[in-house]
Amino acid sequence: MQLEARVATADDLDAVVETIAVAFHNDPVWSWAFPDAARRPAQFREWWPLFVRSAVPHEFTWMTPRAASVAVWTPPDVPELSEESLATIPALLDKLLGTRAPVVLEGLLLFDSAHPHDEVHYYLGFVATHDDHRGQGIAEQLLAQNLKRIDAEHMPAYLESSNPKNLERYGRLGFVPRDEFTLPDGGPPVTTMWRPAR
Repeated sequence: MQLEARVATADDLDAVVETIAVAFHNDPVWSWAFPDAARRPAQFREWWPLFVRSAVPHEFTWMTPRAASVAVWTPPDVPELSEESLATIPALLDKLLGTRAPVVLEGLLLFDSAHPHDEVHYYLGFVATHDDHRGQGIAEQLLAQNLKRIDAEHMPAYLESSNPKNLERYGRLGFVPRDEFTLPDGGPPVTTMWRPAR
């Protein structure tokens, strides 16, 4: 049966952010960045809108009904973050993390350094399933649908896996490990993955 999915709009911003905030609460990378578990939900609800607000206008952020699962993509040749969002990051991190902000900013720069710039591609920034819907394979089905569209354009795709548990899932979808980097201050490893054009 075909998974029901559609492109998210500005009206879906809060629902998409909520799913990401819930799904990434225990993620190795993002719990490293925001280590206070009690404060993390509120911090996430300020942090994730920067990314979702930047992505939605490109019309390749996908969601299933009620944002049970979401996939935030950046199409080829457009920046992941708008200039406005990018300019906001240092002050927002200072507000949310205080003295920890510089080490998290250093970690974010590692993501940027690892990102391939020699071949245009679709970039999967985030895929998330709300806790209420986990374990049903919705995210993998959603990504498979997205990748069919990307394949129709004969474009490659790139992602960073923030959780080693997801490597097998991405492998089933045709992504192969490309490289790995480790976040500073005792942070976790991040695996970059590439899916060649088809």
